[in-house]
Amino acid sequence: MRARYGIPLKITAGLTATAAAGIVYAAGIEARSFRLRRVTVPVLPRGMRDLRILQVSDIHMVSGQRKKRAWLQSLAGLRPDLVVNTGDNLSDTEAVPEVLDALGPLMEFPGVYVFGSNDYYGPRPRNPARYLMEKVQGRHGLNGNPPVVGAVHNPWEGLRDAFDAAGWVNLTNTRGRLKLPQADLAFTGLDDPHIKRDRYERVAGGPDADADFTVGVVHAPYLRALDAFTADGYELILAGHTHGGQLCVPFYGALVTNCDLDTDRVKGLSTHTVEERTSYLHVSAGCGTNRYTPVRFACPPEVTLLTLTARA
Repeated sequence: MRARYGIPLKITAGLTATAAAGIVYAAGIEARSFRLRRVTVPVLPRGMRDLRILQVSDIHMVSGQRKKRAWLQSLAGLRPDLVVNTGDNLSDTEAVPEVLDALGPLMEFPGVYVFGSNDYYGPRPRNPARYLMEKVQGRHGLNGNPPVVGAVHNPWEGLRDAFDAAGWVNLTNTRGRLKLPQADLAFTGLDDPHIKRDRYERVAGGPDADADFTVGVVHAPYLRALDAFTADGYELILAGHTHGGQLCVPFYGALVTNCDLDTDRVKGLSTHTVEERTSYLHVSAGCGTNRYTPVRFACPPEVTLLTLTARA
């Protein structure tokens, strides 16, 4: 019996140990290994001074995450020209005060924001394999899935009121402006397409003609939102939501994006083309996870400092 079953049992034990070590690493090390990504985007009109935008996304704050809070607070030392928050700040109904504590130093700078589905609704346990199934079936969020029933509602109004009080501009299906020393900037934002709250018809019409530059902002980079922004002539779109794939395969990349965006553009800077128009697209991999899947693998948490420079 030993000769017959010894090797398979050893293999099983080895695989179990390897899987356990991977989970420990993904949850205990990589999910807490916060990074700053730096990206340069040659998109501004000629002669315009450089702009430094700090994009913060998908914080998914859970009460007690002291390391994440301290790291976010430290980012104020970068002295960005403005902050863009692309949503999903919460993963805990009690975490609003901790989000505001983490972002407090950054709220001293000009900023704009949109919300994501996790700002509005509390998380619930979910089988990670469903993301792969939904990808195959072309179903993501409420886009093809039945409406959510019995969802927990987060106290997102507290976030909104605090952001507004700090002077950050709410871009929920609307337009906004920021007058900075080096530029008059315009922004066009959408509410979260992942839960079908986007209303592009309310903001259609293209960039503000009297602004120095206009940016499109949305939480989830669904193709309908990217198509609309690009067709309307926006040269830069900022989004989050994807977590960079969250659980990636080394030397291969992401398996899913949790929306209809392709995995080649799951994070970082890329382009989006509609007919003869092309926009730069930056998708933040975010700096958090859903509280019920607190793991990241081959995809460390991050925020991005984008330096916008003049076109050549």
